[in-house]
Amino acid sequence: MDLAYVCEWEKKPKSNHCPSIPLVCAWSCRNLIAFTTDLRNEEEKDLTHMVHIIDTEHPWDVYSVNSGHAEVITCLEWDQSGSRLLSADADGHIKCWSMTDHLANSWENTVGSMVEGDPVVALSWLHNGVKLALHVEKSGASNFGEKFSRVKFSPSLTLFGGKPMEGWIAVTISGLVTVSLLKPNGQVLTSTESLCRLRCRVALADVAFTGGGNIVVATSDDKYPAITHLKFLARDMSEQVLLCASNQNSSIVECWSLRKEGLPVNNIFQQISPVVGDKQPMILKWRILSATNDLDRVSAVALPKLPISLTNTDLKVANDTKFFPGLGLALAFHDGSVHIVHRLSLQMMAVFYGSSSQRPVDEQAIKRQRTAGPLVHFKAMQLSWTSLALAGIDSHGKLSMLRISPSMGHVLDMNMSLRHLLFLLEYCMVTGYDWWDILLHVQPNMVQNLVEKLHEEYMRQNAALQQVLSTRIVAMKASLCKLSSSTIARVCDYHAKLFLIAISCTLKSLLRPHFLNTPDKSPGDRLTEICSKITDIDIDKVMINLKTEEFVLEMTTLQSLQQLIQWVGDFVLYLLASLPNQGSPVRPGHSFLRDGASLGMFRELMVVIRIWGLLKPSCLPVYTATSDTQDSMSLLFRLLTKLWLCCREENHITEPDDTLIDECCLLPSQLLIPNIDWLPINDGIISKLQNKQLVRLQFGKAPGLVGHTVSSQFDAFVRAPGQPKIDHLRRLHLGAYPTEECKSCTRCGCVTMLKSPNKVTAVKQWEQRWIKNCLCGGLWRRMPLSYS
Repeated sequence: MDLAYVCEWEKKPKSNHCPSIPLVCAWSCRNLIAFTTDLRNEEEKDLTHMVHIIDTEHPWDVYSVNSGHAEVITCLEWDQSGSRLLSADADGHIKCWSMTDHLANSWENTVGSMVEGDPVVALSWLHNGVKLALHVEKSGASNFGEKFSRVKFSPSLTLFGGKPMEGWIAVTISGLVTVSLLKPNGQVLTSTESLCRLRCRVALADVAFTGGGNIVVATSDDKYPAITHLKFLARDMSEQVLLCASNQNSSIVECWSLRKEGLPVNNIFQQISPVVGDKQPMILKWRILSATNDLDRVSAVALPKLPISLTNTDLKVANDTKFFPGLGLALAFHDGSVHIVHRLSLQMMAVFYGSSSQRPVDEQAIKRQRTAGPLVHFKAMQLSWTSLALAGIDSHGKLSMLRISPSMGHVLDMNMSLRHLLFLLEYCMVTGYDWWDILLHVQPNMVQNLVEKLHEEYMRQNAALQQVLSTRIVAMKASLCKLSSSTIARVCDYHAKLFLIAISCTLKSLLRPHFLNTPDKSPGDRLTEICSKITDIDIDKVMINLKTEEFVLEMTTLQSLQQLIQWVGDFVLYLLASLPNQGSPVRPGHSFLRDGASLGMFRELMVVIRIWGLLKPSCLPVYTATSDTQDSMSLLFRLLTKLWLCCREENHITEPDDTLIDECCLLPSQLLIPNIDWLPINDGIISKLQNKQLVRLQFGKAPGLVGHTVSSQFDAFVRAPGQPKIDHLRRLHLGAYPTEECKSCTRCGCVTMLKSPNKVTAVKQWEQRWIKNCLCGGLWRRMPLSYS
């Protein structure tokens, strides 16, 4: 393990952030981290209980909100989608926070519930019945269905028809269990019951769910004050519990497991009715699976979120996966160190020594030298959803981000490390979780291999699954290619491909069959089929094979789509004009020249645009030509078709002939080649962490770090500060200093206006594709008006 970055608060004379007691944090599947502090105002001498939410790629862009809790916050919990957050306090109040306008740096409290005056000690969202099992031992299998299997798991509560109900469950200090359900009309229905007949004071508690839809609660009361941590190993693993007991100097950690054991039968009954095989009565008993003694005082525990399926529920794991990161849980100690231990055997897997902890003279020794006096240590920790990163909040309120090596500090060959990373990337691709924490471990020399192997695994899946994952794998490739100077040129291509896929789907969806009793194929499907069969280079000959009545749209709709149509026309012209320079892979657009599927999409859109141009000529793309009589659309379609024929079959790609290259060489003398507005190089932190050196940051203050070392290659393609800005998704020019509020993607840096200037249905349909998330899947964040 090593430190990737630390982020701390600016010290102000009259107010400052201090860690709350207890301090809590939570990490969502979208790589958002929420944590608490108390804001101390020295003039008024009061405390404000704050909730802070950061995106791990932009940790300085913290969203801090006064929680409104009168007492200290005791629990934070993200929902399964990572878009809503629960907070509970020591006064029994529970609040549900959700994004404002789908912005990761803007949150509001929408609903809540309360058990007046009864502190909440455990909190969880109800289970939605979705559970995926990872089979690490099958990471080399070709089918995603073998690596990641759906586990039969019942939701906690269901509506009519089996639809899972949304809500949360909380356990209070007096032994009450309260369940709150979110009704479709926005109201909250709450019910409260006692844990048992005799009420007792609950010091610690945790909640887990069983496959049958039952809810299990584990508690510890005041009779056992030495117990400091009580956790189920996972929300959906009610059979295993982690227990930690501490005194002033040391701690003991135990892993308990619920097992079926045979009930011994008295000999008298054996003679009357012999017990054979499966007829032996069974009983469930808690057994200590493993334990560790003589540890320093444990200050925080972080449990893994990867639902790894261990074939034997005992400690036997295949040799090539025993150091897999998802198998470990994290223990933080008062001396500032952090241990990763196996979640079942509690065997040491990795260790991190903080600045205040002392390394042992013997590196192999587990026992550390004790240090006296107050030390800086983690008071709260959370593992990422792939267990490759660890976030800790220390006793000064500082956030530390740690990398956890895929090899867990053990010597593994490059192929094994790549296999671990590839397996986790595939997991994120299937689940839709964010993969930022995986990128922390990708070195430039790994990028090419990972992209190729990811593509190979994707192509092995069935056609239906490929279609579902088609955009996600493109976004994943783009984020990987950003980490190497030899592949960064392809980032622009992948983002352009995402934009092309979205435009193609949107424009095809506008086509309507002329008669209601049409065949099962939609107009968009027939367009694809006809364009793939008819290889004529004349656009009008292709067009006459289509039912043009299916392409009729209102004039206002066609005009509202002009900006998107213009991008298609400009990009086709740019690609064809760059064909003579195809030997330069550094040039953006290079990969399109051999991508038959993308060129086929452009060809289909050119046909659609040609038909729409007959209905409303003003919606056509505008070209600056040297001749007034030149049919630019026909010329570009003819050249595009010739290029498409060279690479329409992925396994039989041929080189463009000299005639095509000569014709493309003449394009700059016939048409003005447009400048393409490529996405800006992202200002996130991931590219600054490549050299494995610690980066120090401050909340609320953007870092003054030099940008990506290879960004100079794109100086000709990226707008400089002070030049006109553009809405990358609406293709609208915003001016050099935009006056409209904008939002940007936390991953690819795409910028678009926060509010829509259009009211046309077709444009709204286009905007619905990225209103919640960017086309690459990243979250949106609000940008200041004076962004550059």
